[in-house]
Amino acid sequence: MRTFNLLSANRICSELGARIKRLRLAQNLSQQLLADMTQSSLSSVRRLEANGQGSLEFLVRAAQALHAVEPLEGLFAQPVQSIAQAEREQSLARRQRARAPKAPKATRGAAKAAA
Repeated sequence: MRTFNLLSANRICSELGARIKRLRLAQNLSQQLLADMTQSSLSSVRRLEANGQGSLEFLVRAAQALHAVEPLEGLFAQPVQSIAQAEREQSLARRQRARAPKAPKATRGAAKAAA
């Protein structure tokens, strides 16, 4: 297996297109059938397989049609170092709207008296 770290963006796209093609052929599907399964055109499938050109949505639909979605789940996932870090990340995911800090009670009373 090649390492993507050493490849250009165009080369990575081409490699992904070739992988889609290998998956399609391994499942004995025609390009037209894959196009029908992804609700796209035959030319879109050909372009994806030839040089990896297509939208991210189309790549995902092709992966779904070929039952290859699971590897996408870890695509940009942050590695969890510890349970504490996982809990911290979960709490950050539940962000709440920021509120203005309340003035101390003594200050509020003084402001009312001055008014």
